[in-house]
Amino acid sequence: MRLNEIRYDGSRPVEGYGPGFFRIGGEVHHGPVAILPSGVVAWGGYGQTDMLLAAAGDMDVLFVGTGAEIAHLPGTFRSVLEGAGIGVEAMASPAACRTYNVLLSEGRRIGLALMPV
Repeated sequence: MRLNEIRYDGSRPVEGYGPGFFRIGGEVHHGPVAILPSGVVAWGGYGQTDMLLAAAGDMDVLFVGTGAEIAHLPGTFRSVLEGAGIGVEAMASPAACRTYNVLLSEGRRIGLALMPV
């Protein structure tokens, strides 16, 4: 088996998570958080789409971690983002973190919005 060192080229991967927090790029963030091409910000949840829409030109897909279990996204949330040209993929937060890190290492244009586990 061949192993390759992962490089993030200045981007901020998710390094860990636990009850109510995420460790991103060496910093701990409590509560819901979004990792956008512009940086890491506190996220107000599904009712706060303004910061996500502002990043529409810089990302193709937004992974949404819905917490410990996968859950359906509110229809309005999904339709607003998709209307702005952002693909939206919902999954449990742990899976969203792993998927985000893999695609981030490939240099993809992605974002991540996370609800705590």
